[in-house]
Amino acid sequence: MKINILVALAIVASVFANAQTPITDAATSKNEVVTADNVEWGWLNPLRGDKSPAAGKLWGDRTKNEPAGFLVKFKKGFSSPPHIHNITYRGVVIKGWLHNDDENAEKQWLPAGSYWQQPAGEAHITAADGEENLALLDIQEGPYLVKPTSEAFDNGERSVNVDKTNLVWLNADDITWVSEKSNVQTAFLWGSHKEKQLRATFLKLPASFNGKIKNLSPNFRAVVISGGLTHQFTKNDAKNVLEPGSYFGVEENVTSIISTAKETVIYIRSNGDFEVK
Repeated sequence: MKINILVALAIVASVFANAQTPITDAATSKNEVVTADNVEWGWLNPLRGDKSPAAGKLWGDRTKNEPAGFLVKFKKGFSSPPHIHNITYRGVVIKGWLHNDDENAEKQWLPAGSYWQQPAGEAHITAADGEENLALLDIQEGPYLVKPTSEAFDNGERSVNVDKTNLVWLNADDITWVSEKSNVQTAFLWGSHKEKQLRATFLKLPASFNGKIKNLSPNFRAVVISGGLTHQFTKNDAKNVLEPGSYFGVEENVTSIISTAKETVIYIRSNGDFEVK
């Protein structure tokens, strides 16, 4: 028997997230696809030049006051000086090993598939230890700035570091918006499941999945974290092959046709519900 999805997600949220005021995203998503090999790259902190991690645009503009999603590529052995950000961001490790914490904290290397949240104003460092290190950063407002620790402040939020082994996955027969026959799993990350409130989840698709994701939200954005999939908006479209680091956005009431060859995890950021069939 299916449990109440709001109850289940509330339990998971209490483990991984801090209580926060529900938010919405005024931006409207559109039907678009950015494959990993077509990402536009620049420097995350242009003032540091090639000492800065590289940053690749997926959606929005991180230099403006608007929601944005972007990839960050770190070199092996990278370690930033202590710093703060003017806004809160959320991150997902796609490749390699990343550490994000107070400069005096013992290293907690997060593997691919892990999640963290960095509150605005909190002093921290970010370090990388893999041969290839890639992360998704998701911000609700901008611009994304790097500032000295002398400007640190407490915005009331607290940092979160969740190793992939500590994620709580709900099976398809536990939730109401995924077909029971799909063998799909989901893990709640942040936000609120109240009507039209912004939230983010991991969606785990099994190998050889052939199905559809229908967006019921004015804002739906998805990033491939692991595995890989093919994506179409209609059967007449050419199939886009989306490897880790690829992105697709979907308009409200539009369906994506999805297939996988191997188990695949997608990060989904939406301003409401979606259905998986």
